[in-house]
Amino acid sequence: MDPQLSIILPAKNEDAAIGPVVSALAGQFPEAEILVVNDGSSDETEQVAREAGARVVTQPYSMGNGAAIKRGARSAHGEILVFMDADGQHDPADIPRLLERLDNGYDMAVGARQRGSQANVGRGLANRFYNRLASFMTGQRIEDLTSGFRAVRARLFREFLHLLPNGFSYPTTITMAFFRAGYPVCYVPIHAAKRIGQSHIRPIQDGIRFLLIIFKIGTLYSPLKLFVPVAFLHGLLGVGYYAFTFLTQGRLSLATIFMLTAGVTIFLIGLVSEQITQLMYKDAHSEGD
Repeated sequence: MDPQLSIILPAKNEDAAIGPVVSALAGQFPEAEILVVNDGSSDETEQVAREAGARVVTQPYSMGNGAAIKRGARSAHGEILVFMDADGQHDPADIPRLLERLDNGYDMAVGARQRGSQANVGRGLANRFYNRLASFMTGQRIEDLTSGFRAVRARLFREFLHLLPNGFSYPTTITMAFFRAGYPVCYVPIHAAKRIGQSHIRPIQDGIRFLLIIFKIGTLYSPLKLFVPVAFLHGLLGVGYYAFTFLTQGRLSLATIFMLTAGVTIFLIGLVSEQITQLMYKDAHSEGD
């Protein structure tokens, strides 16, 4: 019989942590499928995970955390999927609390890291900014947009696999997709421990990635909510500068024309993006049906 619960751990070079993590999961959830997606590791991650009792799916080369998540979701047999890190940050004892929220009618329950759980101050500040921006976009309180510890209904999660990136920002994408589709999401407070082994985060590359997340938040949910204020600001500046130049110099400046044109262009881009977003989610529901 297929298990009702599949616990998916994307792992790359985590042989120092994967054994204890899998053993703890196997001891607490003996009926669950524990699936480790080995993302092209160069160490003994695959062997250690198998010896600890996990089912292992191996990528032939490193394709990214998001790609491992997608591979795990396609390979898992459970009706409920739990995603967690393989580096020892997440406590298996928190899983029942996530599952309880699914029993209460939610379609996804996310472990929200509390104060002191962030890897460093910079990432903590960035994540708080994302949470506030995403909350504004959705009209719902989002406590941890980028948390990788979550429980979700497999059928609904697979609707959005084609939207998920291969990199680290899959939590942002799937969270905004669920809100956009009208699937209820809740947050459960957790404490994330210090990871075992070396982090795969790269400050410069991931700094750029986090900046792109800001735009992804808007384009995945309601682009007009992001583009209209920017377009309005350009238009307001254009009208204001026109009034200034007309009263002081009696002319229409190129800067005014540029700002007004930019405002109209930004608004039109937002309008087209809104239509594309609607078609994107329409396709997702068609595939799910």
